[in-house]
Amino acid sequence: MALILTEEQSMLRDSARGLISDKAPVSHLRQLRDAKDATGFSRELWKEFAEMGFSGLLVPEEFGGSGLGAVEAGIVMEEIGRTLMPSPFLSTAVLAASALLHGGSDAQKAEYLPKISAGSLLAALAIDEGAKHRPLQTAMQATRSGNGFKLKGAKALVVDGHVADLLIVAARTGGSAGDAKGITLFLVNPKAKGVATARTNIGDAHNPARLEFDNVEVDSDSVLGEVDQGGALLEGVLNVGRGAVASEMLGLSEEVFGRTVTYLKERKQFGKLIGEFQALQHRAAELYIDIEISRAAVLKALQALDADIATAASAVAVAKAKAGTTATRAVQEGVQMHGGMGMTDQFDIGFFMKRARV
Repeated sequence: MALILTEEQSMLRDSARGLISDKAPVSHLRQLRDAKDATGFSRELWKEFAEMGFSGLLVPEEFGGSGLGAVEAGIVMEEIGRTLMPSPFLSTAVLAASALLHGGSDAQKAEYLPKISAGSLLAALAIDEGAKHRPLQTAMQATRSGNGFKLKGAKALVVDGHVADLLIVAARTGGSAGDAKGITLFLVNPKAKGVATARTNIGDAHNPARLEFDNVEVDSDSVLGEVDQGGALLEGVLNVGRGAVASEMLGLSEEVFGRTVTYLKERKQFGKLIGEFQALQHRAAELYIDIEISRAAVLKALQALDADIATAASAVAVAKAKAGTTATRAVQEGVQMHGGMGMTDQFDIGFFMKRARV
């Protein structure tokens, strides 16, 4: 498959870019941060996202969505990366929608997917329990209790967990931490008895949460997929998310590159535009090449996910790794080429470095 967007996909990109650049420039993130906004994103803007069909991109048409795929979700994520827009798109429209689409029962899909598509339900994926992303190290216990289970344990870095209306929680119904088998996914109401939520503030001004589950009771209908077999489902969902995050980092890298090149053409030093110095030209050229390679790797991974999610892991790993190293290089070069003021909070370039790090 050609590594270029179709006409329809290009139109989607232009539509997303128009809305996001107009309504959510970097100053939007800065304003939310400075105001210590309790939500961390604009619900009005999320409503506009839903009205334009973005929240239902991965939702089948029978549930009110567009029935599109990972490539289209990646296109929107790339535009989000350009402005660092805080949004529940990744957590709800990508991760939760994918989990329900691939693992949900007919009843679960009918209950939740239309709400996700309409933008009326926010969801969060609660996986990690430590400082690193290690899904197989899930140790949180889910023990049999009557017709269902009791969940006991804690989750960290749950993206949008503080605003979620629905939690998708990985817990262990068998085996021990590190085992691929024995993981089960559960749909949990965050307002259920025993669930405690604490919003956290991290360096990039986005807001994950810490969650604690103290013998939270869920019935058997809350199981997503099969008991003890959630590992494979989770890995597929996470690969969709990894492709989306790689797309976000691609958009971030390209935006930083564009801002840096503009600065090189404007800033004078020693009576010359600094963009005339050959050493800076070489560094900018190398970064441009990295971005183009990343773009090809990311699009290939997204196409692989749409072709067969079960066999796309290698392509996704390549894309995520390349997009990550490119984003790191982009923000380092961007801050350094902007000189001393690149390190100041009043200058936007530092926001991109913080987001890339997270």
